[in-house]
Amino acid sequence: MARHKGKGWHGKVFAAALGVTGAAAVASMWTAQADTSVQRQPQAHASAPAVRPVAVGIVHASDQGPKGVNITIDDGPDPTWTPKVLELLKENGVKATFCMVGTQAKAYPDLVKAVVADGHRLCDHTISHDTAMDKKSEAYQSKEILDAERMITEASGGVRPMYYRAPGGAFTPYSRQLAASRGMRPLGWNVDTKDFEHPGVETIVATVKSEIADGPTVLFHDAGGDRAETVDALREVLPWLKEQGYSFGFPVR
Repeated sequence: MARHKGKGWHGKVFAAALGVTGAAAVASMWTAQADTSVQRQPQAHASAPAVRPVAVGIVHASDQGPKGVNITIDDGPDPTWTPKVLELLKENGVKATFCMVGTQAKAYPDLVKAVVADGHRLCDHTISHDTAMDKKSEAYQSKEILDAERMITEASGGVRPMYYRAPGGAFTPYSRQLAASRGMRPLGWNVDTKDFEHPGVETIVATVKSEIADGPTVLFHDAGGDRAETVDALREVLPWLKEQGYSFGFPVR
């Protein structure tokens, strides 16, 4: 999988993340999320059930089978673009997986809750979106993943991320094992729309149409800059996929 090019806003995210304490994530117990196609707000319990480990392999397949499509949305939530993406998904009856940066989730908890309330799934996308984290120490990788898991879970009101997506595909055997041990399936992608490069709506749409046969998991972004092209592309792509006989689902767990 190709790495994302660096984006300046992630440097600011990283600076904000330096004050986060990784130990808190290791020590905490969270409410486990049911493994269903729709996330539910957890009920209050005296003690949360233990996290169930999942497979460590990077997943691409859809739970809707050969004609399934997994729409994945990275880097948010963002107060401008996430609501627009949510509106489009709702209009088209599509559920998606939102790969959230931990500090963004902490900054906009109402948006995290809105994503969950609409039946979408959450994915851990670290706290600083470091695309070179596979070159860093295991302690650094652990902090990136576990701090983000805690931030997202707290922002959602107790719904845990079901997946882990390494920024730019910078997975390591250690990071995959750690995420899987926390119940977060490592998540890849098949179609990189490169919408973060602002190639134009027509190019984004053409990429999806030409590459969807390569695999079901499609990568978009709802943060990190102006995402008007992404919104307009989704407006075209979602109905087109339906017309081609695809159904929308989630990555298998």
